[in-house]
Amino acid sequence: MTTDSWTGAMIEESTARTLAAAALTAADVPGTNAQRVADALVDTSLRGIDTHGLRLLPQYLDELASGVAKAKADITVVQDRGAGLLLDADGALGVLAGLAAAGYAAERAASFGVAAVGVRASNHFGAASVYTRRLAREGLIGLAVTSAASRVAPFNGVEPLFGTNPISVAAGGDEREFVLDMATSQVCFGEIKQRRSEGRGLDPGWATDVNGRPTEDAGEATALSPLGGYKGQGLAMAVTLLGAVLTGMPPDWRLSQVGEGTPGRPRQVGHFVLALDPAAFTGEEQFTAGLGELLDTVREAPGSAGTAVLAPGDPQRAHELRRRATGIPLDGRTAELLAAYAERLEIPGPVTGQEVPRR
Repeated sequence: MTTDSWTGAMIEESTARTLAAAALTAADVPGTNAQRVADALVDTSLRGIDTHGLRLLPQYLDELASGVAKAKADITVVQDRGAGLLLDADGALGVLAGLAAAGYAAERAASFGVAAVGVRASNHFGAASVYTRRLAREGLIGLAVTSAASRVAPFNGVEPLFGTNPISVAAGGDEREFVLDMATSQVCFGEIKQRRSEGRGLDPGWATDVNGRPTEDAGEATALSPLGGYKGQGLAMAVTLLGAVLTGMPPDWRLSQVGEGTPGRPRQVGHFVLALDPAAFTGEEQFTAGLGELLDTVREAPGSAGTAVLAPGDPQRAHELRRRATGIPLDGRTAELLAAYAERLEIPGPVTGQEVPRR
């Protein structure tokens, strides 16, 4: 499809939260944890990051059913040096492991001014900004990275070697919010799969074929291209260093893909979360003023040909405002699966047959 809209399905925000939590609870995830995961997925979809939102719910449920993820994992501290900790996720859903890391990071940063938390033995944790925004809401600067199964060929390479290895940094809140959440590839592989299912082409520079040549055919794409060539490769390696090497987890090329793990075994994903308390540095008041000036200066910069200059997080905030009012659009497969969960659980689900904006 090449149009900006299609006849699809929508789900209202509160309905999505209830349905996702109920589906996870039915998979034996304790109620509070089920709601936490549901909220993380819905919040991500609200912000327009569809590849890491509700679309992941069926995959997470499959991992719970196969034992790749544990519904009642025991996340424990295995190394504790005060401002530095290592958690063992015990095969938990990655969202719960990431939230646990963010919680410890916030608590320790309040005491030490800085806190770094590594996580081992985890699974896919969705959008990295879930955890950095959690820290930002507490007045901290948050940074989060995670290892990921290989999808990205190194610069001048052919075979996928690195994951999309996201980096997120967040600070502030509301209109004074900075939220960077980016893959170290040109695009995430979920976007390739979505374009493939919709019969749409790829943007130039996104992916390469089996011979390492650039391709715009989603059906031919076998590897993603690193962001900015060799610079993106360097960033991907830095994320692997923090997310995998530092936490004692396997490198990207030894990880199974989401949905392809060995039954009964966690995928051994590693995360790293860092929290900085501005009060330990320039002070909260000066930091807040400086952040405001940074954001305002960028947003007020002249744009070319009538376009606006945006700060990281601005497009996602606009999506959130719109989708809270109109609902969350769903691709066909996700709508079908969510509708099946809703029917099985005898609760409301998606509404179909509406004209849905693509973005």
